[in-house]
Amino acid sequence: MLKTLWATVQKGKIELLETWELPEGTRVLVTLISHDDESEFWLQASQSSLDTAWNNSEDDIYAQLL
Repeated sequence: MLKTLWATVQKGKIELLETWELPEGTRVLVTLISHDDESEFWLQASQSSLDTAWNNSEDDIYAQLL
């Protein structure tokens, strides 16, 4: 299962911003996002979802109706 959790760094340690039960030894992947790059990150992250929704052959049927 993949789950994204927001966190901050406080005194050199990663602290989750929400409560989440993580068993001891759980492996995690940390992606660093600077404040300057945060909006660009979200634009790129959402682009694939937008492409899936708008660029699909299933919608071609609607063009035929016009």
